[in-house]
Amino acid sequence: MIVVGPQLHWVMLLGFLLSLVMTGVARAYALRRGLIDRPNLRSSHMVETPRGGGIAFVLVYLGALAWLMLAPAEGGGQGDRLSLTLLLGGGLVVVIGFIDDHRNVTPLLRLVIHLIAAVIALTLLDMPGIELWPGLTAAGWWLKIVAVIGLVWLLNLYNFMDGIDGIASLQGITVLTGAVLLLALNRSGLEATTPLLLLAACIAGFMLWNWPPAKIFMGDAGSGFIGYALGVFALHTANAYPISLWSWLILLGLFVVDASWTLGVRMAKGEKWYQPHAKHAYQHLARRRQSIYIARGETQERSRSLAHRWVILRGLAVNLLWLLPLAWLAAMFPGYGLALTLLAYLPLLIQVRAVGAGCD
Repeated sequence: MIVVGPQLHWVMLLGFLLSLVMTGVARAYALRRGLIDRPNLRSSHMVETPRGGGIAFVLVYLGALAWLMLAPAEGGGQGDRLSLTLLLGGGLVVVIGFIDDHRNVTPLLRLVIHLIAAVIALTLLDMPGIELWPGLTAAGWWLKIVAVIGLVWLLNLYNFMDGIDGIASLQGITVLTGAVLLLALNRSGLEATTPLLLLAACIAGFMLWNWPPAKIFMGDAGSGFIGYALGVFALHTANAYPISLWSWLILLGLFVVDASWTLGVRMAKGEKWYQPHAKHAYQHLARRRQSIYIARGETQERSRSLAHRWVILRGLAVNLLWLLPLAWLAAMFPGYGLALTLLAYLPLLIQVRAVGAGCD
């Protein structure tokens, strides 16, 4: 799956435009089928909004992957295994997410499908050893079990964190382009960055509809696929290119820390953690910021949009100014990846606790 030079630019532009158009089609479909998120006490939105729009960029992306696999080109090997993993495992995640966007799927069935998708990824892609400290590497069959659990958690936490306008879209684009930059700095070829850039372009087409105030929400099919794809990319690049899993964990820090802390607090309190709620740190921040805008005389709806923009742009700044430099250091010095990851997460954890994530 190698796309080079101007051809890559055209493929990315086509992916962006098709995603933009298909999201409009998905919105019309959602309105026709009554797939509407109506505001309630746990909602971060105030008007009825169509949902399930993420299926648009996912179908465009998977279609592009299939085309690139079938098109005559040099390469193959690891690239084809990556595409096959995203098509098979990612396809399962999309199907169960699409069904869940239409009707409630039991948590057990969703978990089983996610586990199957994770096993597919670990079967088609090797699990690299993880350097915990210079000269100390963790490896073995048990690490694959940890990776399966981690991949399932990643695709679910991405769904949990898709709770305000634009947050999942912008975070996905930021992590993907950040990883591309790290790969480029490590002199990796275009075959490493093509699938990441293409997915970022497809998400960008959807984000124009999802930017505050959102005209459509992503839904489980889209958010679950992004989480799965990021985990698959992490496994693939850690095996074939000079970028460690620690770098990916650092790039994903905002979502990992917020979702993990909130889940832990809710489980400790005996709550049904898998049920919808509005207790994440970013949701607390959005409500507090909205109160500030309301006090300044803004309307409820405009204050909500401004608050959502403030939160996601604040997250963008954290990604660029704090997490990305540390992810680069982890790629350059993988033996210190664990220490750098802990360093990256510490201020995020302090902030999450300070805003009362997981609490009412």
